[in-house]
Amino acid sequence: MTKFGRFDFSGITRRRLLIAAAWVALVGLVVLGGMVHYSETPNFCNSCHIMKPYYDAWQGSKHNKIRCVECHYPPAAPRTLIWKKFQAMSQVVKYVTRTYSSKPFAEVEDASCLRSGCHSARLLEGRVVTPRKIRFDHRPHLSQVRRGRQLRCVSCHSQVVVGKHIEVTYDTCFLCHFKGRGEGKDLKPLGGCLGCHELPTGAFRIGNMTYRHTDFVIKQGVSCGNCHLDVVRGKGEAPKDRCFTCHNQPEKLAHYGDSPFLHENHVTKHNIACFHCHQEMTHGHPEAAALPSISGSTATAAAPMPAAHAGAALTFECSYCHQGKHAGQLEMYSGKAAALGLPEMPSPMYLASVDCVGCHYAETASGIEAEFTGKTEKASEKSCVKCHGPKFKDILEETRTELRKTIAEVSAKGLAARGAVAESELKGKERTALSAALGRAERQVRFVQAARGDHNVYLASEALRRADRTYSEAGSKTGAELADLSALPLLSGGYCATMCHPKLGVKIPPETVKAFGKTMPHKAHTDMKGCVACHELGTHKVAPLRKDVKTTCRECHPDMK
Repeated sequence: MTKFGRFDFSGITRRRLLIAAAWVALVGLVVLGGMVHYSETPNFCNSCHIMKPYYDAWQGSKHNKIRCVECHYPPAAPRTLIWKKFQAMSQVVKYVTRTYSSKPFAEVEDASCLRSGCHSARLLEGRVVTPRKIRFDHRPHLSQVRRGRQLRCVSCHSQVVVGKHIEVTYDTCFLCHFKGRGEGKDLKPLGGCLGCHELPTGAFRIGNMTYRHTDFVIKQGVSCGNCHLDVVRGKGEAPKDRCFTCHNQPEKLAHYGDSPFLHENHVTKHNIACFHCHQEMTHGHPEAAALPSISGSTATAAAPMPAAHAGAALTFECSYCHQGKHAGQLEMYSGKAAALGLPEMPSPMYLASVDCVGCHYAETASGIEAEFTGKTEKASEKSCVKCHGPKFKDILEETRTELRKTIAEVSAKGLAARGAVAESELKGKERTALSAALGRAERQVRFVQAARGDHNVYLASEALRRADRTYSEAGSKTGAELADLSALPLLSGGYCATMCHPKLGVKIPPETVKAFGKTMPHKAHTDMKGCVACHELGTHKVAPLRKDVKTTCRECHPDMK
């Protein structure tokens, strides 16, 4: 051998050099192999401080005898495993260069869970019972599409649960089984209550009474939801702002609302936990509710509960039973009653954003009675005077009186119209159509009565006028002589002039007006025909001439052009 730089290899034979190189290579391979082996141990994962919460969760779980790579590296060909190893080494580089995320993300594929020696027989086990006494069958959840979603193992067995690892997160169950399935007594859980829960067979006591679920559910056919109304909370909505946590590309954000696409790419392909996107839903007995007490403070509802219901309490959600109590009044006040065939005609006070408490501030109970019954704020003429002055005194009661009178007379006319149709010789489609029209008219009258027409006298007047017109048409078609109610202020349109204007000193209708180039005696015409003969009545100060008003004029003035 010759010299190589400052080193003299003349005394070393080629054979010895090869042997030395072989030993170096062997030691290198052993070290490399050891490093590769060590990199596959949980201790190596825990060498990064950001992995400590995950390592602690793994160490306290049922999987603490299983290496991380057994789950995070699915069974695959060597080429795939090398790629996975490269990905893992890239995480090491990120850690060394301080470019890592404090919340690492990793996926566990179904193949890892179902590999030989792990849970390969899980799909064949049929129904199992969880520690929380929930019946569950893996096969339909993994092998079938559920509500349009193809679930995976980690859809329910979350990747990380604080203090646990790869264990069931029941929040996912609640989302699939309860979202969009109704609320309160209308809740219809996917699979039904008994699809997951065993019906308790034992007796339990509440107070001094003994109960058995079987007496109600099996013998009486009572639904679980009849008693357990308040056991589901939350709606599981997926607000768009949660998308921005991971995405900032407009083309990806454009898919918001495309539910099948989102679930396929997040749940099926990438194991994203449901509650990264959805708001939480909970299921179980609520905590004790705070109730008002006689003293005016609050008390906690407390009643002896059976052991199986430990911690349970009623929440007293009144809306489960008392539903739509003011729906009619709100429709009347807002003037939005298109379902009854009425035009949109909001009250002027609604347009002025006057809330209910603007008029409802008179207490209906006081003293000893209020101590137990509470109080309801009723509308009072004091509110009219408070806002509009003393001239408005008695207007509310006069409006109510006029409404009661008109409703009574229109209702009586409706009964007469029904009788006339029943006794008529009308048949087939004509009879059916007329009966349907009478049904609509009757609903309009009931609407004014039940929704309190004084919330919006303009819409109330329109509804009663349309009903009266329908009854009159029924009389004409059957040949029956029905009462002519056209002179009633709420039907003629003269209610403004008779109930409001005189009190306020407003001279409407005026004695004369200009129309079609002529001066006409306006008040005389209103006394003869009523406002609606010529005007389309809307809300306050909205009374345009009817498009066919000249036809009305020609009834008395045939030479009019």
